[in-house]
Amino acid sequence: MPQYQQQASWRLEGGGQVIDLETAVKDGILGGGESGGGLPAGKDGSFGASAEKLDLKKMIEELDSAAEEDVPSVFICPISLEPMVDPVTLCTGQTYERVHILKWFSLGHLTCPTTMQELWDDAVTPNQTLHQLIHAWFSQRYLRLKKRSEDVQGRTAELVKTLRKVKGQARVQALKDLQKILAAHPAVKKTVADSGGVALLSSLLGPFTSHAVGSEVIAILVNLSLDSDAKASLMQPAKISLVVDMLNEGTIDTKINCTRFIEMLMEEKSFRSEVVTRLSLLVALLRLVKDKRHPNGIVAGLSLLKAICFHEQVRSLIVSIGAVPQLVELLPNLTAECLELALHILDDLSTIAGGCSALKDCAQTIPNAVRLLMRVSEACTQYALSILWAVCKLAPDECAPLAVEAGLAAKLLLVIQSGYSPELKQRAAELLKLCSLNYTTTLFISKCKLTRTIQ
Repeated sequence: MPQYQQQASWRLEGGGQVIDLETAVKDGILGGGESGGGLPAGKDGSFGASAEKLDLKKMIEELDSAAEEDVPSVFICPISLEPMVDPVTLCTGQTYERVHILKWFSLGHLTCPTTMQELWDDAVTPNQTLHQLIHAWFSQRYLRLKKRSEDVQGRTAELVKTLRKVKGQARVQALKDLQKILAAHPAVKKTVADSGGVALLSSLLGPFTSHAVGSEVIAILVNLSLDSDAKASLMQPAKISLVVDMLNEGTIDTKINCTRFIEMLMEEKSFRSEVVTRLSLLVALLRLVKDKRHPNGIVAGLSLLKAICFHEQVRSLIVSIGAVPQLVELLPNLTAECLELALHILDDLSTIAGGCSALKDCAQTIPNAVRLLMRVSEACTQYALSILWAVCKLAPDECAPLAVEAGLAAKLLLVIQSGYSPELKQRAAELLKLCSLNYTTTLFISKCKLTRTIQ
């Protein structure tokens, strides 16, 4: 049971202190209203009466998610350490949330949780004064938050309206302002949609759109929830051409947003693979993943390449631009996240004849793949093993000895003895058998670098 020392006074926004509840009521300090901080008064002069219609629990939940400021400690239940909705006071003078103190009693405790004093009376008295203070404090902040939200929504709708009228630099600035609002207040996404913003933004992309406008539009669209009709409209060839141009020539942020944009379109069921069969797109992605200055760009580029490789008809195009040797050379310097993506891509490319031949012809394929076995994750081991199987199966007399010399046999024995899936262990056993065909038993055992016990 958490122990909590309830303070007799608490610090205010201005730096002063309230000694007790009477002082708070008298001075109107816990508020924050128009006259400098008093609580809203009802017709009968009681504080907090004007806000009583607001649901306290709902306000607490919404303000908690907003996390705007710390709740005064006197409002916190010493048991739950959460704001109280129904505060009650014991005979010791300590106040708790009703449901929590009653549960304390139901467990057989006859003490005050905070002071551990024995109770001479287990009656609980509703603390109306504190309840009104809590309600008033949360009401004022809730209404302030709601007003600010309405102001943001109004500003968002106004910007969408402005975008229909302005051109040139004014349009770029309006788009920048809209993007900033979306980043700071994700809730206004609905306002953008309701005010026709998605269709408007889509209409701004075309063959004559400047990169300055296009990059801002894409930065907004990737942060919106688009329906099927909107995505279908954005798949128009002229719009995709603009995106590909920006992916080749834009800033790193624009390039990353373009990859996210295309990947978002690819999630749509009606997506057509022709959209990503542009050599200029694939070349731009390969250039992005090779740029070591921008790790985020490498992740974004590999992620989109992986999604594109899902479409078998595009794999030969990826191989044709020399992607295989370039990706293989990148492997030793990639992060764990990027390694898994790159190996997944190479594994997909190994399923076509051109991709498998390119992997066999790359001198670094076997040593890099062997090095990654049992090093990063089970998924990386699975992809690396699949790649090694493909090249050794394609040219066993040429590739199997190279793999064994690179230490593959010992690694495969470790995979077989690991806790990996049965399917992965079976593939490792099959590859081990394939690699042993060109050796005598004694020589192969020596190549496995086994201890006498394991032999």
